[in-house]
Amino acid sequence: MADRISLEARSRNMAAIRGKNTKPELTVRRGLHAIGYRFRLHRRDLPGSPDIVFPSRRIAIEVRGCFFHRHGCANSALPKSRTDWWLKKLDGNVARDLRNEAALLALGWRLLVIWECDVRQDAEAVLRRAADILGPVRA
Repeated sequence: MADRISLEARSRNMAAIRGKNTKPELTVRRGLHAIGYRFRLHRRDLPGSPDIVFPSRRIAIEVRGCFFHRHGCANSALPKSRTDWWLKKLDGNVARDLRNEAALLALGWRLLVIWECDVRQDAEAVLRRAADILGPVRA
């Protein structure tokens, strides 16, 4: 019975995790907007529906969660239960990310990947790096 309760709690917890508008993504969006950049969100016509898109610059930004995209930092540790299932799931996410990145590059886009742990550690440094790649703010 206790195992069933823990599985149900895990299921509720995982169902509550969002794929869009996460805290790290919102932090990056707010920071870029405050600097003066204007952008589009989740363009479904682009491979992978990147989180932040600068169409005129042909630059896309993905803010990736360390766990679900297997960053390799301390936040991406594999759960101790159902390890085989999680490995298959997370490896599939990484393979999908690589396919989407290759497709974006083939379309002439550049992709900046921002990791959740980097945003949490030093959001200002992440924004400076993004601004360096994006170039000057346009009026």
